[in-house]
Amino acid sequence: MKIVTVVGARPQFVKAAILSKAFAHHRDIIEVIVHTGQHYDLALSAVFFEEMRIPEPFHNLNVGSGPHGYQTGQMLAKVEAVLTTERPDAVLVYGDTNSTLAGALAGVKLGIPVAHVEAGLRSYNRQMPEEINRVLTDHASDLLFAPTLTAAANLSKEGIPVRRVHLTGDVMLDAVKQYGRIARNRKIFSEFGIEPGRFVLATIHRAENTDDADRLKIIFTALVKVSSHFPVVLPLHPRTRNALDRLDLLSTAPGTLTVMNPVGYLDMLALEAGASVVVTDSGGVQKEACFCGVPCVTVRDETEWPELIDAGWNTLARPLSRDSVVAAILASIGTRGAETAAFGDGSAATKIAAVLRQSLGPRSALRHGSVPSGRTIPQ
Repeated sequence: MKIVTVVGARPQFVKAAILSKAFAHHRDIIEVIVHTGQHYDLALSAVFFEEMRIPEPFHNLNVGSGPHGYQTGQMLAKVEAVLTTERPDAVLVYGDTNSTLAGALAGVKLGIPVAHVEAGLRSYNRQMPEEINRVLTDHASDLLFAPTLTAAANLSKEGIPVRRVHLTGDVMLDAVKQYGRIARNRKIFSEFGIEPGRFVLATIHRAENTDDADRLKIIFTALVKVSSHFPVVLPLHPRTRNALDRLDLLSTAPGTLTVMNPVGYLDMLALEAGASVVVTDSGGVQKEACFCGVPCVTVRDETEWPELIDAGWNTLARPLSRDSVVAAILASIGTRGAETAAFGDGSAATKIAAVLRQSLGPRSALRHGSVPSGRTIPQ
């Protein structure tokens, strides 16, 4: 069987690396990777393919950045052309980016089964572009791979037939388990003079924070204040750097705040595991902090991962004032959450590959217009 995998952003590269390895164990699976070019520079794209030994994309669409509608439209047209040529048995998409939605729409319009990894996440904030992408992709998909029971329940509440939903666990847990040991040997700590266990790691990139000057000022000045107690390490997404430059905030950063360019997956995993606390607005980083046994403060109004809040690994700190964010960060240092099995056991990729083989085999019901029961969520 042939599967076209559509990726475009760095979290998708991590997930695709894990699933591509699982596919490699099955001679009957041919994977064709399509890179939309949503993340296109070295720090956000190529380094991930190199470090994680992801097969080179067979198609690179080079769409690049742009307004949401334009970018998604360009991706949709170019992915459709690839699918028309490749004629795959399924389109596989990950997460909640514009690349995700474009791949799903292209597949469903051509009558090709769509499989969605990391289905069912909901923040219930329709102002987030990612939330719209998630909802539309889930409702366009034939196979929905839910990472948690909460995600599966969200799909059920929206009327998606239970036979389409497969509870597999989270492929990002697979990734941390597979790459965590390698990440411990990274040289990033010595290169930047960072002392493991004695710093705060921060990542900020979501539009709700970078495009709102007041929120961004609150978050950045909170990090500056925290750095007077604990050194702060801040790998900067290009969008965030540009926004901070417009506000002339970077020029006033003290030496206790280490600003660096985006880092690859292995260096990021090393930093996460070595931090005293992680401060982020990233969905993936929230989970990776938990998987590394490190507390997290999420500077957003909500999270699509309530399991992390329930287990005590994550604290929501709405960026309403500098002092409230500072207090949340300092209060989280030294804390630990409870053990949780909410994200599976680290074998999500194996389970996904198995479902795809069953569902897309020559005699499968999915290829003949209906969806098999497979291994579905518990009732």
